[in-house]
Amino acid sequence: MEFITVTQLFFSTLFVCLVCLNANTLQTYMVHLHPHGMTSSLFTSKLHWHLSFLEKTVASQEDPSLRLLYSYHTAMEGFAAQLSEAEVKSLKKLPDVIAIRPDRRLQIHTTYSYKFLGLNPTRGGAWYKSGFGRGTIIGVLDTGVWPESPSFVDHGMPPVPKKWRGICQEGQSFSSSNCNRKLIGARFFTEGHRVAASKSSAPNIVQEYVSPRDSHGHGTHTSSTAGGTSVPMASVFGNGAGVARGMAPGAHIAMYKVCWYSGCYSSDIMAAMDAAIRDGVDILSLSLGGFPLPIYEDSIAIGSFRAMEHGISVICAAGNNGPIESSVSNEAPWISTIGASTLDRRFPAIVRLGNGQTVYGESVYPGNHFMTTGRDLELVYVTGGDRGSEFCFKRSLPRDKVRGKLVICDRGANGRAEKGQVVKEAGGAAMILANTALNLEEDSVDVHVLPATSVGFDESVRLKAYINSTMKPMARIEFEGTEIGKSRGPAVAQFSSRGPSFTNPSILKPDVIAPGVNIIAAWPQNLGPTGLPEDSRRVNFTIMSGTSMACPHVSGIAALIHSVHPKWTPAAIKSALMTTADITDHSGKPIMDGDIPAGVFATGAGHVNPGKAIDPGLIYDIRPDEYITHLCTLGYTTTEIFSITHRNVSCHEVLLMNRGFSLNYPSISVTFKHGMRIKMIQRRLTNVGSPNSIYSLEVTAPEGVKVRVKPHRLIFKHINQSLSYKVWFISRKSTGTETTRFAQGDLTWVHHNNSFYRVRSPISVTWKGKEY
Repeated sequence: MEFITVTQLFFSTLFVCLVCLNANTLQTYMVHLHPHGMTSSLFTSKLHWHLSFLEKTVASQEDPSLRLLYSYHTAMEGFAAQLSEAEVKSLKKLPDVIAIRPDRRLQIHTTYSYKFLGLNPTRGGAWYKSGFGRGTIIGVLDTGVWPESPSFVDHGMPPVPKKWRGICQEGQSFSSSNCNRKLIGARFFTEGHRVAASKSSAPNIVQEYVSPRDSHGHGTHTSSTAGGTSVPMASVFGNGAGVARGMAPGAHIAMYKVCWYSGCYSSDIMAAMDAAIRDGVDILSLSLGGFPLPIYEDSIAIGSFRAMEHGISVICAAGNNGPIESSVSNEAPWISTIGASTLDRRFPAIVRLGNGQTVYGESVYPGNHFMTTGRDLELVYVTGGDRGSEFCFKRSLPRDKVRGKLVICDRGANGRAEKGQVVKEAGGAAMILANTALNLEEDSVDVHVLPATSVGFDESVRLKAYINSTMKPMARIEFEGTEIGKSRGPAVAQFSSRGPSFTNPSILKPDVIAPGVNIIAAWPQNLGPTGLPEDSRRVNFTIMSGTSMACPHVSGIAALIHSVHPKWTPAAIKSALMTTADITDHSGKPIMDGDIPAGVFATGAGHVNPGKAIDPGLIYDIRPDEYITHLCTLGYTTTEIFSITHRNVSCHEVLLMNRGFSLNYPSISVTFKHGMRIKMIQRRLTNVGSPNSIYSLEVTAPEGVKVRVKPHRLIFKHINQSLSYKVWFISRKSTGTETTRFAQGDLTWVHHNNSFYRVRSPISVTWKGKEY
């Protein structure tokens, strides 16, 4: 990929300033071109062809090349440029222009988790069978990487794969020597961010490494979770101590820095995907996203389709907008969409009240001196006024009210760790972070800058009731270290975004869930463990929560599967992840979502199980052409489908040739619209287990639905043999009401002689009323 740099990038400090008045009328757009455009043959290179569109559009007194940000060749055909609204209108009229989209800003959405998932180095396990992910390359799009972290040491790593075509791009505080056999490549993409930042009202000087080096920590954390090497005696100030390992410690990592202090811009993301495909990655891990969009407007979906065609598995975070219904992002069926779950590890930090009662909380605050004396502190909760003191906003806490006291801060609006800094600056001695009705019992913890603990909503109600019951409430925090196995897990993380898919409800999303709460992984040495600028402490590891943390777990597991089955398609790898996922926790009881058993819109197929995923028995494979037929069933236009797939299709003809088509997806989603009583779907399974295998059917029918399957038995004589089956769903309910209702079940194919092979597909059923 060629691109023209508008300003010199390699300088020590990134200055953000107001640019000329003309720039205020310009905005970054991504211009999507026909990959075999009639006018392209007139030019000696794609770059010159792309520039020709600007030459026809930009005023003659300007140099059009100064407007060009990126020239895309692989993830899509086209370019990103700064344009005015009038220029966009002119461009749309030119031949070979398919679509023009404004740049979108997206956001970035372990010492124990590998053990929790059953990964261990003994013979016969997933690590052993895959050589710990040996030979697989994981590309990570994120905030960059801290290459000196012990998680990226290359001791014992094999040579860089011969197919690798990437680079170690030099920049500020980053040289080619920072790459090695573990971190084999690093690039950065700043043009979209630079343009947006130049128009921002943020402070006029912002420190940022203009290079692949990570100045935020998120990318170092996610990339080490996916493929970090083994680091003994890792902990966060003694909490969660153990050996830190990524999911695929033998895999190679390539970092593509696309996220900056102002966010992650789709023009930069597309440029990174363009490069990653050509570089030769096997897995792409994107712990970022936005709100749901139609697939033909979603740059990640478009770039991912091209990656999928090149045999690259794309793993994306589902988003952190849960438990809101239909909040799941990265919904394209060729993307593996990952929700977040909890572990069975806790960090108890109990609040002992003056009346003798206790309130349960959790914290990874690194020890605490005044607690050893058993001294109680006065408990305060500052409310009233319009300064947001209950949320502990900056400069909202009167020093005379909080000095030397244990301060309660409600969650919300500003960062959790930031609230502790506010309390500290106001003279407070300690903090209790209280969940509200919005957060309920979610228990993400932080490495606070002062003694602190986090309590759930129910406990916060009790805590505040105690404050109101006495003239001088007193309390102390008792830190109890790390506990493993004393709580149920996994459970669904409350913040994990939920289905059904907003733009494509015929596909159940998320696909699976994976550990994403209180994950310990690598951290840069330029930041304190909270990431706050005031935090002067330095650590090699810290703790974070989010679907951003869940995503690289699955990226690493996908790398293990790829190492064992290098010829498998991305759809085959996704099928293995989904059909082997667990629906029970480690105690054998249903995975919970708060106080109720989790539904399929929270868990997808279930909780990822790497030991089973590496040997699934059967897979649901999908060819690229089948995705195109699926897009036709969604009612997409020829132009919309072309913008995603670069293929000219007549949906009328495609659907005539594929009557009754249903995508061969590992999960099943059925919608009964008003007046509909019967729905038939078809699936195709491929044997990747052993020859002469017989599978029998087990069905749990969704409530209100009769399920018929033909055949009831699948007899595979050979490896790689494919057999199909049909499922009829017959609604026992009327669809005449004005509401939407849901039910769920599952369909499982069980091997006759080997109970290890249980190939399960979750079923979701939706009834829609007249207004739909």
